Amino acid sequence: MKRLWSAACGCLLAGAVMAAGPGAVRRQVEASMVVTGTLVVAPDGSVGSYRLDRPERLPAPVVDLIGRNVPRWKFEPVVRDGKPVAAKARMSLRVVARPIEGDDQNYALSIRGTHFGDAAGSLGFKEHRQGPHYPEMAARGHVEGTVYLLLKVDRQGKVVDAVAQQVNLAAIGSEHLLQAWREAFAKSALQAARTWTFNVSADGEDAEAEFHYARVPVHYQLGERGQLAPDPYGRWEVYVPGPYQAVPWFDKEGMISGVDALPDDGLYDVGHPGPVLLTPPGGA
Repeated sequence: MKRLWSAACGCLLAGAVMAAGPGAVRRQVEASMVVTGTLVVAPDGSVGSYRLDRPERLPAPVVDLIGRNVPRWKFEPVVRDGKPVAAKARMSLRVVARPIEGDDQNYALSIRGTHFGDAAGSLGFKEHRQGPHYPEMAARGHVEGTVYLLLKVDRQGKVVDAVAQQVNLAAIGSEHLLQAWREAFAKSALQAARTWTFNVSADGEDAEAEFHYARVPVHYQLGERGQLAPDPYGRWEVYVPGPYQAVPWFDKEGMISGVDALPDDGLYDVGHPGPVLLTPPGGA
């Protein structure tokens, strides 16, 4: 684990253009993984219990980090029929490893992003949706990445607006080259997303909603033909995080902390937030 950063930089530099020195490279790179599970919020907003999915697949320091922080979390009490109640919810956490300044061998772990609640909510993909095309310039450079889309969907299930809020890249290059790759991935994902249609629930409050909002992580990966990609759960993902883009038509707080705290290639209805976390997620 202490050699994480040497391996991380080596993975990113393979097949990519490096326009900065080793020190600058280490300052850009981060490694992270998405950890999923369930938790129970007690009526007073404390954590009654939690369970991680496949803990045997997770590195021991990650399990320890979560164990030291999650039991101390406080949420807004979940109220039903005017009374606070216990509530069970799915959770998704982005655990990040960053190098310690002045120490090339060690790193610090933290929980940067959280998401609570069911995934799709009132929205569902219709069948046979068009997938994005791999950008040619990124494929030539052997560059992979993930685009985190925010979609605005009308009552008929059509996408009326879409924004790429963040693009993380598994490559290192000059700032100009990184920006070109991010723009190419974002353009590809947005072009596909604008052709998608959704099944929209019309029950309860949804019947009155004019628009629905969803986040969709779109992962671009170059795989070997005829071979299945390995299960990424519990593996460190190494990348250069992209800048976060605010969205003027979406100004709701407390739904998701960190847009990249979501597993790849899912559909997350952010109009139906789960429990609202009041305390910082935590770190080493």
